Amino acid sequence: MFIDVAFINCKAGDGGNGCVSFRREKYVPKGGPDGGDGGKGGDVYFEADPSLNSLRQFRYNQLFKAENGENGKGNNMTGKGGADIVIKVPRGTLIKDAETDKIIADVFHPDEKVLVLEGGKGGRGNARFCTATRRTPSFAENGEKVVKRRFKLELKTIADVGLIGYPNVGKSTLLSVVSKARPKIANYPFTTLSPNLGVVTYYDESFVVADIPGLIEGAGEGAGLGHSFLRHVERVRLIAHIVDISASEGRDPVQDYKTIREELKRYSKELYELDEIVIANKIDLIADYEKIKELEKASGKEVIPVSAVTTKGVKELIAALSKKLKELPPVQPMEYEPFEYEKEDKHSYKIKKIGDTFYVSGGFVEELARKVYLDDMESFVYFQRKMRDRGIIEDLKSQGAKDGDTVRVLDVEFTLVE
Repeated sequence: MFIDVAFINCKAGDGGNGCVSFRREKYVPKGGPDGGDGGKGGDVYFEADPSLNSLRQFRYNQLFKAENGENGKGNNMTGKGGADIVIKVPRGTLIKDAETDKIIADVFHPDEKVLVLEGGKGGRGNARFCTATRRTPSFAENGEKVVKRRFKLELKTIADVGLIGYPNVGKSTLLSVVSKARPKIANYPFTTLSPNLGVVTYYDESFVVADIPGLIEGAGEGAGLGHSFLRHVERVRLIAHIVDISASEGRDPVQDYKTIREELKRYSKELYELDEIVIANKIDLIADYEKIKELEKASGKEVIPVSAVTTKGVKELIAALSKKLKELPPVQPMEYEPFEYEKEDKHSYKIKKIGDTFYVSGGFVEELARKVYLDDMESFVYFQRKMRDRGIIEDLKSQGAKDGDTVRVLDVEFTLVE
């Protein structure tokens, strides 16, 4: 099954907690604190795997978690860092934020690894809080906790040439003739339900051709296979527009060409302006070439007549494609403004009074409250000292807080004491 859009949830690893430990050995007086730091949480990476061509592996497996960092240990031993997780995707996969649909990364180059989520920092052990006036700190920091993120994965096939056209114009047959690809071929519409890739060799050169499933009128708005596969044309360098010149399906070839061109224009101006080669297929079914002249006039381009069934004109077509590709720049990653998750402001705070309680919120106090053990008296004293040093206690007083009033930070409630 071909899947080119998938939604997954990813979480980097949490940082390990710092350790509270004291060195106690028989002949080592005043050993002091020796609690080590927690290990860093694992990161989340995406990596391009050239052997993959679909996102079907994400149909059932939709949760990916990096390993948490280990807690610190005594004897100043830092906890082991959490293992990273590397999620392999096909080349050409866009990693998007599921909420905003904005692009985080374009996993384009073979074996390219892209960092999307960083693991949490490990908390500091009690040995790190030892000072000249605090010789035996009995507290440590908790590791940094990270949030789970939801991503949208969107595959855009990487190819040099994109074969487009109405259903049953012979795209799959032509691909099987010019390359070793073996797409499904049958005489009914929408035989091809996923892009097929084939490598075309021309003397000592080669290029990749993608057979894009049949487009119809309204494809630009999603009719037929619509947007599902128009995205796969966006990366190609050259469009090979195939028209059934024999009108074997009862449609006018010239009108077919105009309709598909209009759909490309509606979908994307950049796609519409790509270089194009027009191919008149099924010439084995026509008696004269008058329709080819009409198509040349309508398109304003030279039309290459071929018969994918008899292979007539195929060599000339390959030569024309090769010549045109030499004039074009190579396939490049998409140009976009990378989306970044907003980083928490760890310096600001605000005070709000509701009833008789003063609520203190903001990055500074919330980060501090998450890290220290507020049920430990010494740790709590350290927390209050940091608030005083930051000027928060003074601000509370200036807003009317007095001795004995209740102050709340996150889920922690305490009484203000002078």
